[in-house]
Amino acid sequence: MLRRQKQIRAQVQKLVDAGLFCLAYWLAHWIRSNWLRVEVFGGTPNIEGFDKYAWVLVPVFFAGPFLLGLQGFYNRPLFSSRAQTAWQVFKASMLTLVVVISLLFLMRYPALSRAALILFPTLSFGFVVVKEEMLRGLLRGWLKTSLGQAQLKKRLILVGTPEDTARLKKDFQRNAVEDIEIMAQLNLNEASVEQLVQVLHDSSANGVIISAQHTYFGQVEKAIQACELEGVEAWLLADFFKTQVSQTALDDFNGRPMLVFRSTPPDSWQNVIKQFIDVVGAGVLLVVLSPLLVTVTAWIRLTSPGPVLFKQKRSGLNGRPFTMMKFRTMVSDAEQLKQELAVLNEMSGPVFKLTNDPRVTPVGRFLRRYSIDELPQLINVLRGEMSLVGPRPLPVDETMRFNDMAHRRRLSVKPGLTCLWQVSGRSNVVDFKDWVRLDLEYIDNWSLWLDVKILLRTIPAVLLGTGAR
Repeated sequence: MLRRQKQIRAQVQKLVDAGLFCLAYWLAHWIRSNWLRVEVFGGTPNIEGFDKYAWVLVPVFFAGPFLLGLQGFYNRPLFSSRAQTAWQVFKASMLTLVVVISLLFLMRYPALSRAALILFPTLSFGFVVVKEEMLRGLLRGWLKTSLGQAQLKKRLILVGTPEDTARLKKDFQRNAVEDIEIMAQLNLNEASVEQLVQVLHDSSANGVIISAQHTYFGQVEKAIQACELEGVEAWLLADFFKTQVSQTALDDFNGRPMLVFRSTPPDSWQNVIKQFIDVVGAGVLLVVLSPLLVTVTAWIRLTSPGPVLFKQKRSGLNGRPFTMMKFRTMVSDAEQLKQELAVLNEMSGPVFKLTNDPRVTPVGRFLRRYSIDELPQLINVLRGEMSLVGPRPLPVDETMRFNDMAHRRRLSVKPGLTCLWQVSGRSNVVDFKDWVRLDLEYIDNWSLWLDVKILLRTIPAVLLGTGAR
C-alpha cells in the first residue's frame, strides 16, 4: 500500500480509536455509578458525578491514538499479527490511564474511583481489539466479493527485467500483501510500449509498477506517458542506486520533483515534540535540581582548586563544534596529563577511557558514579546544542581522528545527555565500534517512544551507578 493510502487509512482509524477511548472512559464512569456502587479493593462506594471529570475526555481523545501511533500501530500491514495488535493496544490503554491519573494529580482533582481506574483501560483495550477483529473480518469478506476486489484490490502490471519483477513478487509474498493482484509482467527492454498498452486493455489493470533499475530510461518515460493517457497510475521504483541505510523520499524543490536519500530520521511532528520535550524537560530539571546544583558547586569549590565547571569543545550536530559544560571531576591540569596517560587507554579507536584515572578527584569519582557531573549539560540542551536523548558528544580532536568515515553518521543527529550506550553498561563497552553500532542503531530506529524508553532506563542506571567510571 502506498504511503498516501496508509495515511488516509491511519487518519480514519485514529478518529475511530479516539472515539472508542472516550466511550470507554464515559462507560467506566457510568458502570461505576449505576452497577458498581460498592467498595473495590478498599475504595469508597461513593463516586463524584461524571460532569466533574468530563473535561478529561479531551486529553483522552488525543492520548489514546497518539500512544498507539508511537508504537507503529497505524503503520502495520493490513492483516498483521493478532498478538502484536493486542500488545500494542494493551500498552496504549495502560499509558492512557497513566496520563489521566497524572493530569488529575497535577490539577489537584480527587482521584477516580478504583473501579473506574480498572474499567477504563479494560474497556478501551476491549473496544479497540474488537474493532480490529471486526475490521479484519469485514476486509477479508469484502476482498472476496467482486465489488470489493474492484474497489480495494490493486490489479497491477509489473514492468522490468525478469530479475527485477521476481524480486518485487518476493516482496509481496514476504509481506503477505493481500490487496494486490499481479495481472501480468512485461520487460520493456524486449517489448514495446504498444504491447504494454494492449496488456492494460486486456487485463483492466489499474496500476503499473515500473522497476527502472535495469530498464532503458527512454522506455520508462514512454511507459509513464502511456499510463498518463490511459488514466492508470504508474508507480516508479526509485531504486536506481544501491544504498546501504538511506531511505528514499519524494519531495519537490521549487515545484520540481526531487528524490531525497536520507539516512537520518525524517522531519516530522515527532521531531517537533522531541524539541519541545527537550526545552521543557531541561528547564524543569534545572529548577527542580537547583538545590543539588548549588550544593555540588560548593562541594567542588571547597575540596579542590580550579573552576567549578569543565568546558570543552565537543562535536555537535553534523560535527559543528560547541562548548559542552560539566562539573569538574578532575584536577585542573587534567588535559595536560592526558598525553602521559594515553598508553593506558582502555578503549579502542579514537576515544580515551581509563577505569582508575588518577586525574579524577575523590569528589569527582562520586559525581561520575551517579552522572551528577553531566547535569550542567541541561544548559546546553536549553541552548539547542544538545538533546535529552542522543549520541554522547565527543571532543572535536577525537572526532577528527575517526578512521572510518561511516562513524561520522553518529553526528547526523543532536548529541544527547543519555543514549543507548549510556544505558547499556557503557563502561563494559571497550570497543569504539560497538559504541558507534549502538548510536547508529538508535538513529536508524529512532522514534519518540524509543526516547521515552531510554529516559526510563536511564533513571535506574543513574541511581544505581551501573556502568559508570
